[in-house]
Amino acid sequence: EAEGNPLAQPMAVRVQGEPLELDPAAIATAFPAATPRIVVFLHGLMETEFSWGFGGGETYGARLERDLGATAVHVRYNSGRRISANGRSLSELMDELAASWPVEVEQVALVGHSMGGLVARSACHGAALEEADWVRHVSHSVSLGTPHLGAPLEQAVHVLSAGLAALPETRPFANFLRRRSGGIRDLRRGSLVDADWRDQDPDALRSAACEEIPLLEGAKHCFVSATITRSDRHPLARLLGDTLVLVPSATGRSRTRRIPFDEELGMHVGGASHFALLNHPAVYERLRDWLA
Repeated sequence: EAEGNPLAQPMAVRVQGEPLELDPAAIATAFPAATPRIVVFLHGLMETEFSWGFGGGETYGARLERDLGATAVHVRYNSGRRISANGRSLSELMDELAASWPVEVEQVALVGHSMGGLVARSACHGAALEEADWVRHVSHSVSLGTPHLGAPLEQAVHVLSAGLAALPETRPFANFLRRRSGGIRDLRRGSLVDADWRDQDPDALRSAACEEIPLLEGAKHCFVSATITRSDRHPLARLLGDTLVLVPSATGRSRTRRIPFDEELGMHVGGASHFALLNHPAVYERLRDWLA
């Protein structure tokens, strides 16, 4: 099944859709113009590295290579896995990649769309605790429409499945909803570590608070939110956000939780959907400025 499903294959750097062996010779062949500045792109739930071409035109990676002399690296991962598991895999992958890079690595920037931003934060947290070599080079972590405080759709499904399980007549529907993957379940609160789910009932209506994970020290943490209406104060924007993520979650600020992002490193895009953030001209301009 994994062979036929691109979303179920192991995490890997992908070049023209093919997984790359992380040995010096293969990397040098795949990146003949490798530079000391690496920008790693992490897609979101049920996406692949090809999703960065949303809407057509040049990708962020291609433009950054031309404008800033950076080298774009695209990673594909199984978004059904737990975010903490993907975080560990990303840290291991980055350790191998940096060690085998054709030139000495000076800077690493992580750019994540949606769930990809959570995977990046989880990887940085774990790598910092283990004092992994690669994480010392991380200069920027950029999240585009990332549900740092959770996604409303998963929150609604969690409550709905609990309600359906209360009656014998609707219990089969609850059992179907409860088959959703660990990665999707992690989107309920933006969980980044094993402690948020290990030894806990995943279907409990009320569960322990999500562990608050510090941002990586020494890196700039940039974020982008979006709403389908031009103003983020419009009632529809407050209700739907970018259709999948609400502004408080994308910016890490709500009434009950707060992630210490620097507001000056944030951006809001009005009149844009969740997937438009994958390839949006205004987002690219700000991304280029941040990384420059």
